[in-house]
Amino acid sequence: MLGLQLPTDPRWAELIRQDLAELLTDHAWCEQKAASNAISMIVRYPELSELVTELTRIAQEELDHFGQVVAHIHKRGWVLGPERKDNYVNELMQFVRKDGGRDERLVDRLLFSAMIEARSCERFKLLTEECPDEELRVFYHELMVSEAGHYTTFIGFARNHGGRVDVDKRWAEFLAYEAEVVMRYGKAPTMHG
Repeated sequence: MLGLQLPTDPRWAELIRQDLAELLTDHAWCEQKAASNAISMIVRYPELSELVTELTRIAQEELDHFGQVVAHIHKRGWVLGPERKDNYVNELMQFVRKDGGRDERLVDRLLFSAMIEARSCERFKLLTEECPDEELRVFYHELMVSEAGHYTTFIGFARNHGGRVDVDKRWAEFLAYEAEVVMRYGKAPTMHG
């Protein structure tokens, strides 16, 4: 379903087993950034009412996920560390069109969002299988389902609002680019690291 061309390096699971506190802090900030991304798109495309409504829901859900992750951190006696830079996401952002027409820029922003959701969903699936904490395995299964829904939403909006953009072709380009990017990651106990 997700179309990812390269799976996460299996050694990533060992890294997260060794440092759940780092994973959770990084994950919390990823959720905050996902909420901010949805709000940013609302600001850029306020005239697309259906998109605004759905992105508002997604932003609220992502912020709720942020709170849930923070609660898991606190429950374990840890504290939320400072915000982490996400080099994987920053590299993906370099692929997003900054020029072209409004439809092209919207499609790219939606596909960028879908790409992050797809990779997060794949990582959450691994966490449901490999996380040493039973409670977190259940939590990550719930998030996996949620992220899959976000992925589908972003792809659907790209297809609905793409105008003359060949969305399937552009998605294939995103998948190929992401496969090159993700080869450099999976080496740190972070969501995309």
